[in-house]
Amino acid sequence: MTERPKGERHDAAPPPTESADVEEPVAKNVATDAPAEGVDNLDDVVEEGAPQEQGDLEDTQVPEAPEYAEEAGKAEDSVPESETAPDPVQLERALAERTADLQRLQAEYVNYKRRVERDRELIRENATYAALSPIVEVLDTIDRARDSARSLGGELEDGLRAVAEQLERVVTNAGLVKYGEPGDAFDPRFHEALSHIGEDPDVEVTTCKVIAKAGYRIGDRVVRAAQVLVVDPVSS
Repeated sequence: MTERPKGERHDAAPPPTESADVEEPVAKNVATDAPAEGVDNLDDVVEEGAPQEQGDLEDTQVPEAPEYAEEAGKAEDSVPESETAPDPVQLERALAERTADLQRLQAEYVNYKRRVERDRELIRENATYAALSPIVEVLDTIDRARDSARSLGGELEDGLRAVAEQLERVVTNAGLVKYGEPGDAFDPRFHEALSHIGEDPDVEVTTCKVIAKAGYRIGDRVVRAAQVLVVDPVSS
């Protein structure tokens, strides 16, 4: 290829090399791939002073690419150490706080469970109390019938005795406990003193001498206090 003098504009098209029918290359717009406006020849798009030969292209200096790896390394070095490596003291403090939260939550759950169990037992006891309280009067009637039969030298008839014993077993299994016997020490929590009948040298404390009505309780809860007649020890 013939070297052209530098600075000379190339307005005229180069002479055809093979045939006059060969079409000349047309400059096209890079974005639309269409011929650039006002350009008749490729030589017109070549700017004045641009390198034309391979040698000129080799002499052209291309700026080096930025050192992205080095800049990235500097950016990593600029990150505070607190963001990359947590403080052991802070970790230990956070662990202690979480442990305390778990212990407090466990204690609350245990207390809640105990409270639920206690409330459930109280509900069951109240239901039993409401169901068995009216039966106490029936049991009193059975006791009077039994005492009357014994005073006549006999016992309850077989049919009535079987019913009475079955009823007593049922209420006992339900939690109703009968108490009150002659000779028991008087306790105002469980006994109701109807009368004092004097002194008795055989006793050292106030004692239940006669049981007018037996007492009944469910657990530590008194359904009805025993109605008794009491005697006092001999005063000195």
